[in-house]
Amino acid sequence: MNWKKHFYHWYYYTQSQKRGFIAFLVVVFLLQGTLYLYYHRQPITRKEYAIGVEEQQRIQIEIDRLRLLNASKKDTIYPFNPNYLTDYKGYLLELTPEEIDRLLAYRAMNQYVNSNREFQQVTAVSDEWMEKYSVYFVFASRPQRAEKQRYSQSKLTLSSENTQAKAVRDINLATAESLQEIYGIGPVLSKRILDDRNKWGGYVHIDQVKFVYGLSEEVIASLLKQYAVLTPLKVNQIDLNNAGIDDLKNIPYLNYYLARELVKYRSLHGDFVNKEQLREIEKIPLDKIHIISLYLEIRN
Repeated sequence: MNWKKHFYHWYYYTQSQKRGFIAFLVVVFLLQGTLYLYYHRQPITRKEYAIGVEEQQRIQIEIDRLRLLNASKKDTIYPFNPNYLTDYKGYLLELTPEEIDRLLAYRAMNQYVNSNREFQQVTAVSDEWMEKYSVYFVFASRPQRAEKQRYSQSKLTLSSENTQAKAVRDINLATAESLQEIYGIGPVLSKRILDDRNKWGGYVHIDQVKFVYGLSEEVIASLLKQYAVLTPLKVNQIDLNNAGIDDLKNIPYLNYYLARELVKYRSLHGDFVNKEQLREIEKIPLDKIHIISLYLEIRN
């Protein structure tokens, strides 16, 4: 028998080899027993935290109720004057962009719609739309409209008089003391503005103050009212279609990466035709393009 042959071979092993083999079998059995106990005790642990069937059904019923409640919920529409519809309000009222543009063009001529019929004639909306939303229309009477126009005109007149009374100063000639006259600007912010201006050799556009770190929207609004670029700054414009990366990277608000993208775009699409194409450059700061373009020229 083969098993007897293998059994006899056991006597040829040394005593240490036999002990090692037996120790190996003991380790294997212990490992198997540990794994068996671990996996058979896990369901008991999870069972303590399991949610019952009734609890699951209750939660599902509540979820379905909230979903139906949200689906049946409608935004409240308050009465409004259709003469003052904005793009966003028109979008909410399911007007198409063309219908909104017709109304805005009509209002741009200082004309008003005074009835449902006139509104439909101007915008060319459908009868279904009118039936759904015209019940919320409120038209101002002509005396009220005339009063509003007089109020707006007087407001514009006062605004222009105040602007003329307060002389606008040159931002490129501003000093730390003059900047600190603006509420919200102290020694730190005035120095920061002057350092930023000197960094570029002077401002070419008043919007450059918007990018000075630490200025709040209120402070920027005050700056724009009191300061402007009155002294023309001599800028050596760089030819966008022939400049290399080293030339472009030194332009304010550009860097090596953006300069490389400009050159790459030019090599792929040919020479720039207009400065609006700068918007197609990846990661270029869109709010600074009108300033960057002042440092560039296009030669074909």
